[in-house]
Amino acid sequence: MFITKANKKDYVNFIQSKNSPKLNHIFVFLEVFSREGGIQSYVKDLFQAYNTLSEPLYGEVFLLRDEKGCVNPFESDRLQFHYFKAKSFQVGRTKMTLALLKCLIQQRPDRVYCGHVYLAPLIGTLCQPLGIPYTVITHGKEVWQPLPKLTQTNLQKASQIWTVSRYTREIASSANNLNTNKIKILPCAVNGDRFTPGAKPENLLEQYGLKKAKVLMSVTRLWSGDIYKGVDVTIRALSQIAEVFPEVKYLVIGRGDDKPRLMQLAKDLGVENQVVFAGFVPTEELVEHYRLADAYIMPSQEGFGIVYLEAMACGVPVLSGDADGSADPLQDGKLGWRVPHRDSDAVAAACIEILKGDDRRCDGEWLRKQAISEFGIEAFQKRLQQQFLSSVKKS
Repeated sequence: MFITKANKKDYVNFIQSKNSPKLNHIFVFLEVFSREGGIQSYVKDLFQAYNTLSEPLYGEVFLLRDEKGCVNPFESDRLQFHYFKAKSFQVGRTKMTLALLKCLIQQRPDRVYCGHVYLAPLIGTLCQPLGIPYTVITHGKEVWQPLPKLTQTNLQKASQIWTVSRYTREIASSANNLNTNKIKILPCAVNGDRFTPGAKPENLLEQYGLKKAKVLMSVTRLWSGDIYKGVDVTIRALSQIAEVFPEVKYLVIGRGDDKPRLMQLAKDLGVENQVVFAGFVPTEELVEHYRLADAYIMPSQEGFGIVYLEAMACGVPVLSGDADGSADPLQDGKLGWRVPHRDSDAVAAACIEILKGDDRRCDGEWLRKQAISEFGIEAFQKRLQQQFLSSVKKS
């Protein structure tokens, strides 16, 4: 073959494409690094698992609301990231759509992973005409109600749906007429090397005024749209708990616009001296805060509830609601207390049981072992490896 000036560029591009690794997967998310929460934690575990797969798969990640320059420890030869945050949301979405379409046409990945149901119409519209299968990742409340028709249609047309719990699978399929055979359960994971038991840190006991206290704790957003998290219910339960354990205190970690209401509620109920609002605590400092707790209390409605796993990995007994995805991390009550999520009397009774410490579910060493065995990073990576490898076309 003679390479002329006219065809040299095409030839170089051809050689580069032959030497470049096959693009196996595209991932599309709203945001991962600009916010903290259960969804973001799940996605970061997914990236970590992808980078440690036994077979060399390659993916590209499109992030609608994250910006270049954010702290991202997952950038690697296997995962390349593209950021589309813009002053105008519409501008960012348009740029991402065009870049994604170009990538789909030119590189023909084996599968696209849609990281939020709100992105399903976009992913479905781009993938279906090209014959590229896509998986929609769901988490909890966002799919518990009937979705808009366009979103629902593209969710139904997905080749696969991931979700984190049995509860979300059942309620989402019922609300949105989904084929349950398409829904795979891939529960959240906890890093047992990071979340470990330990003595209550003296500096934090002093900082929060918790010395000699029986400490109940919640880690959650305090936004007015998230009242279902149950912080107000636990505050209402404190006076009953204090009848048995007068030294009880409730440490609330998190921030949001609902904090003034919660502070006023504690004052109105005469328990303001028993409630400590710690505000936002960075992820790297959470372990020492979990170690302060004698019980982790969140009578909520969760898609799964990774915070329960974090607490259990630190050897802390847990309480959840009884009509949500927390049935999975608590293994239907085997590992913790499940109560009606808006019932302060039930919360009080369960908290008293936990603080007495007579139940096996209060055995921190046993609790940690059970949680990590089922939901540790190793188990998570095995589940993901099976899913990723099954989605790759064999050449």
